[in-house]
Amino acid sequence: MIDLHTHTLFSDGQLLPSELIQHAKEAGYTAIGLTDHCDFSNIDFVIPRIARVTKELSKYYKIRVICGCEITYVPPALIKKAVTRARKLGAEIVIVHGESPVEPVPAGTNRAALASGCDILAHPGFIKKEDVMLAKKNSVLLEITTRRGHRNGNPHVAKLAKGLNANLILNTDSHLPEDLLDDKKTKDVLKQAKLTYSDFKQMQKNAYKLIR
Repeated sequence: MIDLHTHTLFSDGQLLPSELIQHAKEAGYTAIGLTDHCDFSNIDFVIPRIARVTKELSKYYKIRVICGCEITYVPPALIKKAVTRARKLGAEIVIVHGESPVEPVPAGTNRAALASGCDILAHPGFIKKEDVMLAKKNSVLLEITTRRGHRNGNPHVAKLAKGLNANLILNTDSHLPEDLLDDKKTKDVLKQAKLTYSDFKQMQKNAYKLIR
């Protein structure tokens, strides 16, 4: 199991990185991304500290731990600058917090993210067709999320992405250990998004390709 969108107490999660990784290992994960919320107020603090522990956690817990971040609520005009800064600080995966159907994310965030050089657009909500086409062009993975509220947009994202051959990824956006993916959550989110187990396997392949 690969899950590339999780949070620790370096943002709004409730666990230390070490705690989250141990829970993920027990849940059968083979790889996990630590992608705490960042903007220009904390990006210099969070990413280096996550990067500092990923190699040790990977070695001793026998699970691939990836340093990343989720650029969150940054003004669209500054998203590209934030993505560039995150990579310079050591983020291996950069996610941008998309225009979720349940949060007041600034309009234009999806489009700016897709043009920024990020890897994943998280919970993009009722994304526009032209933005899905841009995701395909720029090789940005569109997230199918298990997180309550955010996942209300999953059927729309899945339908457009499959119709336009854009690539999807399944992530949990975990904040608590019980948020981590298991078979029941996988089946539930696939059913709600009108996706199949074959789609899930492809999303896992997309995740593997990204971290490879």
